[in-house]
Amino acid sequence: MYQIHSIITDMVNVLGIETSCDETAVGVVSNGYLLRSNIIASQIEIHAQYGGIVPELASRQHIRDISATVNSALTTAGINMEDIDIVSATYGPGLAGSLITGLNTAKALAMSLGVPFIGSNHLEGHLYASWLKETGELPDCEPGFPLACLIASGGHTDLILMENHGGYKLVGRTRDDAAGEAFDKAARVLGLGFPGGPEIQKAAEQMIGENELELPRAWMKGTLDFSFSGVKTALLHMAQNLGIYPLDQCRFTDNQIHSLVNQMSYAFQEAVVDVMVEKVATMAEQYHAKGILIGGGVAANSRLRTKVVDRANIPVLIPPPVLCTDNGAMIAACAYYQYQRGEQYGFDLDVNPSLPLG
Repeated sequence: MYQIHSIITDMVNVLGIETSCDETAVGVVSNGYLLRSNIIASQIEIHAQYGGIVPELASRQHIRDISATVNSALTTAGINMEDIDIVSATYGPGLAGSLITGLNTAKALAMSLGVPFIGSNHLEGHLYASWLKETGELPDCEPGFPLACLIASGGHTDLILMENHGGYKLVGRTRDDAAGEAFDKAARVLGLGFPGGPEIQKAAEQMIGENELELPRAWMKGTLDFSFSGVKTALLHMAQNLGIYPLDQCRFTDNQIHSLVNQMSYAFQEAVVDVMVEKVATMAEQYHAKGILIGGGVAANSRLRTKVVDRANIPVLIPPPVLCTDNGAMIAACAYYQYQRGEQYGFDLDVNPSLPLG
């Protein structure tokens, strides 16, 4: 049986490693909520020139960055490796080559320290980002269970009913593109940068006056599912009809192009956000949820954050933007609750790129 030890009385220190895609991220969290460090080695500049994630490049960069990121997380937390009580890592879903680096690093650290090793679900980790605080104490769950959860990222757009710690039910999902993927593809059409979500938000915020452009919403009536491929195609057709796609054949002035791109960015963002907000609010009503929780990279979108709070009549939990994107702290928080439930993982645990939740 493992013996939990800590330099702080009644504090269980968890080291969390997240390498499911293109971020080499390591965090240290105490007791599942106290955020002590959250270090992220970003690869955005590497992949931006290709307009998307290149798996082989991501895998190589994880290997280069993992040791320094672990050391930086410990230094920032103000503790030594020997003060870690549990080591955790994402084992799915994600890119297989990326997952392997973080998972094997966590196994080696846990084995060398003689402490428990926990394999965590990346999607579950996004939910626990809302548990993180830098100070104070966090009750078991502030609004109470069940929670209506929206996980929106580059690879997933899921509605999850969180009935308790470890109890999940999938009630809705995208039938085609994930919201983050749709933002990336829309940004490419509009000649914006990568990742697409922040670029489209930035362009939308620069729009001046009333927007006369409108894009359709795919409501998927009768279900809690999503579909974003249609609005993405509608944006492409709009850009073609307005004469700004492809941009290298456009005859407008730079100012005219800039104005149209801002208007189309606003229209696209509204179309995607409106559906996500209405779906999660409807889910909360149907399942009598006591709160709404939103996580994943798309949850950093300011328009989504504002609209869901305005629409909901129950508490809304959304992490700060830095904790919406992939990070190791959320994995550490998640692993703490897994350990409390008695979950145990052997060192033979393998990556699962298609690991589901609920």
